[in-house]
Amino acid sequence: MAVDVLTFGCRLNAFEAEVVRREAEGAGLSDTIVINSCAVTNEAVAQARQSIRKLKRERPTSRIVVTGCAAQTQGRMFADMAEVDRVVGNDDKMKGASWRAARAAFDLGIAEKIAVSDIMAVREMAPHLIDGFAAGLPRVFVQVQNGCDHRCTFCIIPYGRGNSRSVPMGAVVEQVRALTQRGHAEIVLTGVDLTSYGADLPGTPKLGMLTKQILRHVPELKRLRISSIDSIEADSDLLDAIADDARLMPHLHLSLQSGDDMILKRMKRRHLRDDAIAFCAQVRRLRPDIALGADIIAGFPTETEEMFSRSLDLVEECDLTFLHVFPYSPRPGTPAARMPQVAGAAIKERAKRLRTAGQAALRRRLQAEVGETREVLIESDSQGRTEHYLPVAIAGRLIGSVVSLKIAGENGERLTT
Repeated sequence: MAVDVLTFGCRLNAFEAEVVRREAEGAGLSDTIVINSCAVTNEAVAQARQSIRKLKRERPTSRIVVTGCAAQTQGRMFADMAEVDRVVGNDDKMKGASWRAARAAFDLGIAEKIAVSDIMAVREMAPHLIDGFAAGLPRVFVQVQNGCDHRCTFCIIPYGRGNSRSVPMGAVVEQVRALTQRGHAEIVLTGVDLTSYGADLPGTPKLGMLTKQILRHVPELKRLRISSIDSIEADSDLLDAIADDARLMPHLHLSLQSGDDMILKRMKRRHLRDDAIAFCAQVRRLRPDIALGADIIAGFPTETEEMFSRSLDLVEECDLTFLHVFPYSPRPGTPAARMPQVAGAAIKERAKRLRTAGQAALRRRLQAEVGETREVLIESDSQGRTEHYLPVAIAGRLIGSVVSLKIAGENGERLTT
């Protein structure tokens, strides 16, 4: 048995899991379970701990290594778990040397578990081309950025990922070209703070320039998708690409977090409510059929019912299709954790109302798609996704192909043909 990686959290973690598996197996580790953890909420950390205990009961002879954001920020907590054999830092996990050191420690019986370096000292980012993506896998990720220079008051992630750093444009283009030549139809650009891309590179290129370079220099690429962005940082080149190139998918996920100006200021966000609404209107003018999603936090400290209602209203005012709802969770060491907290019951109730609004918004979009012909990327034997990332129930199609399908109906969760 080789290396199994259990991943929690974001798309970036999912991409990095493939690097971890490759490097750990390359170091000669076997019968090892790697927990690639997330630190964004208390629940995510709790889920990782529960999984560790469960896996150790199921596979008592396997070694367990914990890495990821929670390992970086709470390494001692994981090291104190009897089930854990080693804790590897978030930047360290991407390096073969870290996994060779882990194997040596296991072979020599070294008792020290923690191998976590200073994430804030990391200044550069090497490209990681994944050789292990299965041939024909429809959608693959390319990591172009990591870390974050901003310090939102609720967020622990900069302490788990360090400051912002970018992969040079040429290396990104080469990765996209290589993956496209292997038959992957859709590439997703991913990062922690994607719209800060390039600030640390010579000439300070922006995400829009990177996007245009990919589309220009990899003409055989069928579909390019961008993961979560901060709308206030969207540059003119990115907006041009959204308007002008059909291969850039008409789907954006926005880091909005709240619809109330006072809460946004207390979060230390760099946009206000009107900025969010104006951006959504702008991209709709450029690409009228675009589907928008957003992250919204329910129950941020000091949030009143009136403040929350402005977040709820944002679903319709921005015409959001996809909603990712976070019940506020105080993270140790963040400024928001020291602010007056909203009662837990109120947080849960507000999160439920937001999710209900999100489900209704998705249903409206699904209904509006009926009768349209869409280009559907076939993901599996039973599902594909349109250009707008809407799920489609399918059968009997070649996985990895892009097929024109007329939408006949919807079942509340997926489109049907």
